[in-house]
Amino acid sequence: MNLNNVTLTISAVKKAQYPKSDMPEIAFAGRSNVGKSSLINRLLNRKSLARVSSKPGKTATINFYNIDDSLYLVDLPGYGFARVSPQEKKKWAVMIDEYLNTRETLGQVVLLVDSRHKPTEDDKTMLGFIRHACGRAVVVATKFDKLKKSQQDESLRTIISELKLSGDDVIIPFSTVADFGSEELWSYINDEIMH
Repeated sequence: MNLNNVTLTISAVKKAQYPKSDMPEIAFAGRSNVGKSSLINRLLNRKSLARVSSKPGKTATINFYNIDDSLYLVDLPGYGFARVSPQEKKKWAVMIDEYLNTRETLGQVVLLVDSRHKPTEDDKTMLGFIRHACGRAVVVATKFDKLKKSQQDESLRTIISELKLSGDDVIIPFSTVADFGSEELWSYINDEIMH
């Protein structure tokens, strides 16, 4: 798979706009500002393919990134504390729900959680949707470089226990700054989704 051959196919707000394709898809879900766009940029070795913002709630559409005509990475709108109206939040919830429940080519939804904080109720709800849609939970603990070495194991233990992760689930510590986690995530994608 040539990671230099990447395009943003479409920013969709409803099912009719999803790309017509039978390529497998990996979607990324998480709270606003948890680092979904940064993670996509890091996975693809790009600076600004996915728009990164310090303002929560920047991604208000479902963005489909075509990787070398063999895989879509899908950036879902963030949930949680974005400063948007209740109507807008409801619209996003409906948009995410429709995608998770109707997209036949969806291989896995990866949940991103901020490793510095306990997973929120929203994270737990989203994980419920993911288990329903995909069975297995794949969780990426972002901003891991911001923790002291002594806090890292504790952080992972907290995430595992709060989200009730078990044997078949996957958790990957990730840092876009210190650049670790990308290889583990790619091996998961290659082994489980692309085979």
